[in-house]
Amino acid sequence: MAKVVIFGVLDTAELAHFYLTHDSEHEVAAFTVNREYLNEVTSFKGLPLVAFEDVENLFPPREYKFFAPMTARNMNRNREKVYLEAKAKGYEFISYISSKVTMFGNEIGDNCFILEDNTIQPFTTIGNNVVLWSGNHIGHHGQIKDHVFFTSQVVLSGHCVVESYSFFGVNSTIRDYTHIAQGTLVGMASAIYKNTDEWGVYIGNPAKKLPKPSYETY
Repeated sequence: MAKVVIFGVLDTAELAHFYLTHDSEHEVAAFTVNREYLNEVTSFKGLPLVAFEDVENLFPPREYKFFAPMTARNMNRNREKVYLEAKAKGYEFISYISSKVTMFGNEIGDNCFILEDNTIQPFTTIGNNVVLWSGNHIGHHGQIKDHVFFTSQVVLSGHCVVESYSFFGVNSTIRDYTHIAQGTLVGMASAIYKNTDEWGVYIGNPAKKLPKPSYETY
């Protein structure tokens, strides 16, 4: 059992606390946020809430692990920033993988948040700092790289490569053997039939690329 510090106090952090408490061997010890967001509050969910700037002194990395299950805001780069800063403080990260996930010995990195009813088929690997919300199909012989976010009911077909910072909206579909370029945003219910461009935003079925880049959209 690892004692864990969770970053955040919003919905995703509250959900992480619930899942870790009810469906893992980990024990949540505290929460942390940047000092400017403390607002004189010192606890959350009945546990200590401390400034991220001081967390390594109060909950030292030799005794505690870290978890930052944040949203995809700023195309996952906000979550990446916290991930790298906590790494620099010396923390090791856990990953949460629901007991209700179907998987086959897949290689999965750290700081991943993988919720119930995901199917991860054989021979697909998942990098660091990846979120798979509930109910996705992750096809065989694929690769999902770091700092990626899947919402729910996404179908990623076989032999796909998903580059870092990508985001997939609810009910989106990706054809097999497709390369999803860095920073791709696939809109809700959109269908991708061919390789995407870096930082592209794709909407519709078949999906069409919008003129504004994803880092200016989300």
